[in-house]
Amino acid sequence: MTNRQILQAMSGLMAGMFVAILAGTVVANALPRIIADLGASQSSYTWVVTSELLAMTATVPLWGKLADLFNQKLLLQLSLALFVVGSLVAGFSQDVVTLIVSRVIQGIGAGGLTALAQIVMAAIIPPRRLGKYAGIFGAVFAVGTVAGPLIGGVLVDTSWLGWRWCFFIGVPFALAGIVLLQRTLKLPTVRREVKIDWLGAFLIVAGVCALLIWTSLAGNSFDWASWQTAALVATGVVLLTAAVFVESRAAEPIIPLDIFRNRTVTLTTLASFFVGIAMFAGTVFLSQYFQISLGKTPTVAGLMSLPMIGGLLVSSTVAGQIISATGKWKAYLVAGAVVMMAGLGLLATIDADTHFGLLSIYMALMGIGVGMLMQNLVLAAQNDVPAHELGAATSVLSFFRSLGGTIGTSVLGAILANRVASEMTKGLSESGLPVTGGGHSSAVPDMTTLPEPLKNIVEHAYGVATGDLFLIATPFAFLALLTVLFVKEKPLKTTSGMERLAAEEAAGEAAVADAVIVPSPRTGDDSGVQDTAPGGVGLRKD
Repeated sequence: MTNRQILQAMSGLMAGMFVAILAGTVVANALPRIIADLGASQSSYTWVVTSELLAMTATVPLWGKLADLFNQKLLLQLSLALFVVGSLVAGFSQDVVTLIVSRVIQGIGAGGLTALAQIVMAAIIPPRRLGKYAGIFGAVFAVGTVAGPLIGGVLVDTSWLGWRWCFFIGVPFALAGIVLLQRTLKLPTVRREVKIDWLGAFLIVAGVCALLIWTSLAGNSFDWASWQTAALVATGVVLLTAAVFVESRAAEPIIPLDIFRNRTVTLTTLASFFVGIAMFAGTVFLSQYFQISLGKTPTVAGLMSLPMIGGLLVSSTVAGQIISATGKWKAYLVAGAVVMMAGLGLLATIDADTHFGLLSIYMALMGIGVGMLMQNLVLAAQNDVPAHELGAATSVLSFFRSLGGTIGTSVLGAILANRVASEMTKGLSESGLPVTGGGHSSAVPDMTTLPEPLKNIVEHAYGVATGDLFLIATPFAFLALLTVLFVKEKPLKTTSGMERLAAEEAAGEAAVADAVIVPSPRTGDDSGVQDTAPGGVGLRKD
């Protein structure tokens, strides 16, 4: 494909990716209004956020396997259609249960978009050229991440629109993505007999959901050391153990366990998990820090994250161009891990009095590190697996990155709540103010209603607690660095996934033909070939 054809095909992919990112970010500033309008509880607030993330994370491996079996363009359009249905149901929701169900549907669609976009990219672009287009992914990620909260805030504050448009706004982009994919993306349909391991898929999804539900609710709805924890963890472990047993015997496993015999896949998967913890778990609390500890409005808080997003965009674009030009990629993985670790370590020093200039430098460093790591980990794995395993390898990396982010966000959220409570109790005691439950409230305070002395205590508590979260996230960046150090650099392939798949199938057919077509022992020619195998390969009757 020419550069123009690739860019045309990517237009639909990028529309889909933008929709997936927007789904998770546009409701961030609208949720308090949504929960209040629907008369829901604080636990419902958590589930509106968590349900979409659970569905997306748990279904990524299934979408990845389906991509190896069915037409990828059709699957992309199906995931966009699911997103449209979920968005419309969410927008018209009259109660919180309907809203949560709609978010699950949105999450399933977003899981497909997350897995399939990178799989299709690998199918149409050779690894050696793929780096040139990584910056476009970075740009879409940056725009969706920054624009989402800003758009959500504007929609909620506009009287003639309201929070329902936070869900409706993604529908035109999804529909445009379906049309663009139909017009621009040309992928061959490989007709083959397929067997989907539905039992394995169920066990994987159920086991992952049990563990994610535990990490999402522990520390809020129940204690970490409780019978609920024991039940959910035991259920998750049993289900995932059963999944491993089933997958090892399935003809078409959802996650081929043999893929982990590939050292590159195993190491990049581990690194993606650590990056997910460090990136998502660290940054998800920055908006709260900006609003509570620094006293900024939601709109300003969204703009303050621009240095981090800018660093991610610039580093992913520049590193991608250099990798495409030189074919060398490992140095950027190592450098990205080092810079990300440095950024997290510096962010661990922030408090309520940190100057925004310093904060911008720290965030930019973290963004630069993540930009060099995230997409290039996928590139390294895609370059080192057979073409027929591209979908599985890509989805495994996306799955573990999302899993790391989900678990890390849940655990660090509980740590944040406990740290804020202890700091507020300490501050109230030192100032002589009563501690009647205020220091241990799990609710996020409304800073506009607090008296000045209490407001200062809350700002300080959230500043200290947020810095501690980055301190806890820093060792995971170090583990990511150790992991990528052991990844072996291999030359980037110059053929696309479709070309590699065609070559593999041709080689396989030739090998079968060589193995079964033999000369007749009677005449020395091929007259002994009398029957034909299902694939058209001659077989001797004698």
